[in-house]
Amino acid sequence: MNPTMNRRSFLGNTTLVGAGLAASSVFAAPPAGGAKKVKVALIGCGGRGNGALANFLDACKLLGIEAEVVATGDAFKAKAENAGKKYGLAEGRCFSGYDAYQKVVATDCDYVLMATPPAFRPLHLAAAVEAGKHCFIEKPVAVDPIGARSIIASSAKAAAKGLGVVAGTQRRHQANYLRNKALIDAGAIGKIKGGVVQWNGTVPWTKRREENESDASYITRNWVNFNELSGDHIVEQHVHNLDVAVWFLGRLPIAAIGFGGRARRETGNMFDFFSVDYDFGEDVHIHSQCRQLAGTYQHVGEMFTGTEGSCYGGGKLSGKEVTVPEIKLESDNSMVQEHVDLIRSVMAGKPLNEAKSIAESTLVAIMGRISAYTGQLVRWADLVTNEQSPFYNLACTPAAIDFEKGPIKLPAEVPPVPGKG
Repeated sequence: MNPTMNRRSFLGNTTLVGAGLAASSVFAAPPAGGAKKVKVALIGCGGRGNGALANFLDACKLLGIEAEVVATGDAFKAKAENAGKKYGLAEGRCFSGYDAYQKVVATDCDYVLMATPPAFRPLHLAAAVEAGKHCFIEKPVAVDPIGARSIIASSAKAAAKGLGVVAGTQRRHQANYLRNKALIDAGAIGKIKGGVVQWNGTVPWTKRREENESDASYITRNWVNFNELSGDHIVEQHVHNLDVAVWFLGRLPIAAIGFGGRARRETGNMFDFFSVDYDFGEDVHIHSQCRQLAGTYQHVGEMFTGTEGSCYGGGKLSGKEVTVPEIKLESDNSMVQEHVDLIRSVMAGKPLNEAKSIAESTLVAIMGRISAYTGQLVRWADLVTNEQSPFYNLACTPAAIDFEKGPIKLPAEVPPVPGKG
């Protein structure tokens, strides 16, 4: 959603400040020493993984840097090899199995791109950081509080090692969103008093179980329909909009209460729709709404109301006139720009580290899912500090490490029942 701003909405007066500053290539130094060769590897060779790798290579071209793909890894051999063939990799550089990530991070790559199902990302990021790799990690980064806290721990370790970690929250690397964030920080709409964030669409895809297929294979292929691997669509997809709310408000919610249900989903154990009220304190509430139902009204976006005006995500903004500097980015494609910002920051010796921020936004989404699944009020403290909370150590099973240990048991393909979970 990108409606054109009118003159009163300050067309052309844009900047990168506050949360957007770190992601801004306009403030970063050029790569030290001119052109340089970087080596990149991919873990998770599905559509998004192959897309992320293509985006990374495009970013290198924009920066005048030579790039070499040195390894691929995936649970399925054919996927790892098909991805590797595109870049002339020998079979010995295309790793398969649930431990493929260990073999990928043991190679001579400088950068690792991670686009496996979300449940695997905490384990994979920890291994990549331990191996000293700069990382791109797709969103969301976890499916439960334990996994999100693991990402936060990896973030701290990456910072101590001087490693860059950029997440797939491309709106934070998109000019129109950066512009509106800057205008809000400059007081254009006053203090945000409330808003609505939405992702109303359809189920991305559904996989059917094949004859004699193992539980591990089936759930991995159909991961987008299982809470244990995706976190449900409020986490896997709607995290984008929730991340914008956290970013624009500049703080995290203190509690969430929500509901949801399942009407027509054909496989897996997830809900079709969620409606969650997020309490950000100071009498500020954000309504989160998402659903995946064919034949229904579809809309993706964010809207915030302030004391002096309003803002539609990266689109129309109306309010007070303020002056902010112009944004200049290398790419109009934010999914390329996020890699530009990662690589440039590393070359400049000031690596970006978005791991904690995406872990927190992921936790915000997890809060909403837990509330809807259980019918209970969930507080931020329940997930991060209150070890006595029944939600603090909530873990989705099977966990990522279980897939490496042997056969796993498929969760029941029925949704949770609020009030009984």
